[in-house]
Order: sequence, then structure tokens, then C-alpha cells
Amino acid sequence: MKPTTKPVLAALALCITLLPALAQAACPSDLEAAAVASAIVARQPVPQPAGTLSMADGLCGRDKVVRYLAQAYGESVGYKAGLTNPAVQQRFKYDAPLRGTLFKSMLTTDGAELLAAFGTRPVFEADLIVEVADPVALARAETPLAALRALRSYAPYIELPDLMVADPSTLGGPMLAMVNVGARAGVVGKAIPVKATQELADAFASMTVSLTDGNGVVLDSGKGNATLGNPLNAAIWLARDLAADHMPLKRGDLLSLGSFTKLLPPRPGLAVKATYEGLPGKPGVSVRFR
Repeated sequence: MKPTTKPVLAALALCITLLPALAQAACPSDLEAAAVASAIVARQPVPQPAGTLSMADGLCGRDKVVRYLAQAYGESVGYKAGLTNPAVQQRFKYDAPLRGTLFKSMLTTDGAELLAAFGTRPVFEADLIVEVADPVALARAETPLAALRALRSYAPYIELPDLMVADPSTLGGPMLAMVNVGARAGVVGKAIPVKATQELADAFASMTVSLTDGNGVVLDSGKGNATLGNPLNAAIWLARDLAADHMPLKRGDLLSLGSFTKLLPPRPGLAVKATYEGLPGKPGVSVRFR
């Protein structure tokens, strides 16, 4: 991950003093959103509003926060679908997916070694990332196979989200939306060209995704169909959600499709590998924490 430039950090740091203003739950002002972005970039816990934050306010805040994050993180390369797994929805008490923005500086490659303290409240999970070939066709897709035809490639992916608040047990859907669905970092495996067959579309639903440590001990595992019935449905959802917000996908955008496993805490010395049993070649991706 690229270091944030000092001028941007200095400018955003001025906004941290405004964080207490979020105590009144409402769509944040520009200054309040800048304060949230500043805390995210500085890896400081983002205070949660004392009042009830509606999802509309959380989404409004997200859009403002993302604009400020772009000043620090640079080029965006795609989007993530959060809360696509029922177990994760239950944890965050919100029963629908949420969209976050991915920045190029967040992503690294297979075998990376990263600090265990890569975020304020860091966790890791097995995910999957795809590259868009035909944005219009993806938004119009009605089946996983149709979605597959609109993609160029897929890759194993360990997402490294950050829950970003002092007490993650209190984190709900609206606040999760406002902090860009916890997007912090991710490790991308080798891209695999798509062969758009019904067999492959079905394999995404039937696959078993496992996280193992350096000794081969399984940390957690999950089925592909736990993610909206088929993770390709998450790609369709992202395309439609963006189109509804008048932000259509572009060719080459990357889409993170959601969690197949629990959110697990990293620790120094831990090596983690995600494998995808049921996909051709049983692809995998790994990361080590220091």
C-alpha cells in the first residue's frame, strides 16, 4: 500500500477536532465527512454518533467521505459489496448489501507481508474479486451465467477490512456504510480468464472457500452460495446499485463480491491462505502478517 502524502494528512488532520459534531445523527456536513475521512486515513477510531443514524444518512455520509478519501488514496479501481453473507448481515444488524469504493493504493499481490495492525480494528476474510468486461451487460444480467459473460476475469482475494470504530460490537449498517464499508486493504491472487459456461457459473455457488494458517489448520470455511446464492449475484447487485446512483461501472473496474468466511483478527507471525475448492485448478491466495 502506498503511503499517504503528508500534505493530505495534514489537511485532513485539521478536521479531527470536528468529530464530536457527529453526536447529532443526520447526514454529515462536508466538514464532518472530512473529519471522518481524516480519522480513517490516520487509522484512528471513528466516533459513532450518539443518536440514531438512518441508512439514508449513512449512505449520504459515505458518498461525502469517499470524496475526501480519494484526496488521500488517489485512483479508485472499483467497488466492494459488503454484507452479502447472512452471517455478516446478522453481525451488523442490517439485512441488505452495502457498497464501498476500492482504491488502487489499497491492493497488493499474492504472498504480501503486511503489518498485523494494518488498521484501527483490523480483520481478514476470504473474498473473491472480478474484473468487468461489459458494464451494461452486467447491470442487465438476470442470471449468474449472464453475469459471467460480462466479466473478463476472476481472482482469489483476501480482503483486509477495518471495522474502524472503538467498539466494533456496536457497529451497525448505517455507520458501516459511512466508513466506506470498512475498505482498508486486500491481497489479490492471479487473475483467471473467464470461460463463460454454465458449469463455471454453478461452480461459484457450489465451491468451498477455506482459510488456513501456515500449518494447514483450517481457520474457517464457507460455501459460495452463502453470498447472495451465488457470488456472481453480488456483481450484478453492484452494477445495478451504481447505475441507480448514476455512477455506472466502467470496463476494467474490479469488484469485491463479499465474505465467504468469518471476519478473523490478524496477529503477528500468522500466515493465511485462502483456497477455492471447486473452481478450476483450486486457486489460492496468501498473506503473512508481521
